[in-house]
Amino acid sequence: MGNGKKYRILIIDDNKEIVSALKTYFERSYEILTAQDGFEGLQAFEDHGNGIDLVITDLLMPELSGVGVISILKKKYPRIPIIAITAWKGDVEATGNKIDTDLVLEKPFQIPELELNFWT
Repeated sequence: MGNGKKYRILIIDDNKEIVSALKTYFERSYEILTAQDGFEGLQAFEDHGNGIDLVITDLLMPELSGVGVISILKKKYPRIPIIAITAWKGDVEATGNKIDTDLVLEKPFQIPELELNFWT
């Protein structure tokens, strides 16, 4: 974005270490919002509306899963890019196609790999 606006990323994961690592890495270049579960993530999205440029969410979380978050967000905001991250070792590509996400990465992954896969 050439207008000087900083991209805003919402990170949703119940694993505090993952949230902390992603936040630390991305806050150098982006504005970061975080949430510890799906409900908190949806609330953060509603609070900031169209100001969020990317959502990174874990798929498996207690209460409201990342699958639920993605489904709700894509219905209301079909253009919002979403990256799903998961430790589940199933067919990641098929899962991504089923849940209407833009990218699915298996944990563990290298954080720069996440950035390169999305922004390029």
